[in-house]
Amino acid sequence: MRRAGIKVIVAHLAGKDPVQCSRDVVICPDTSLEDAKKEGPYDVVVLPGVVKEILEEQEKRKGLIATICAGPAGLLAHKIGFGSKATTHPLAKDKMMNGSHYSYSENRVEKNGLILTSHGPGTSFEFALALVEAMNGKEVANPGKAPLVLKD
Repeated sequence: MRRAGIKVIVAHLAGKDPVQCSRDVVICPDTSLEDAKKEGPYDVVVLPGVVKEILEEQEKRKGLIATICAGPAGLLAHKIGFGSKATTHPLAKDKMMNGSHYSYSENRVEKNGLILTSHGPGTSFEFALALVEAMNGKEVANPGKAPLVLKD
């Protein structure tokens, strides 16, 4: 996304301290979630997990919401995007489809209205390019694809 000229802010509940994720990936946040909220509203909110208040605010103002891996199941928990077509990590499909709130998509990345969802780590580049396209159009997303040497 940064390659496409999009300003990205990585925020964490506990501030700027490095965060060790589930697969030993370490992420260095730019700021705390509290400070990031003061800089909003944002064009898009991307969540690897779920933060209820931010999701509700983003949906209320009709902002893009994007989530990947098991994160889309959190949309269900907070009643976000009901009626949308969505996808999630295959192991979270049953949880996501609990009830008739979403129409499940087998696509690796699914954009339906203002909800953008994706399967997981293996689809992260496709997910990022779909975000760039949703925010700035194909004419910005397509040139960013070639240097990544992605499979079509």
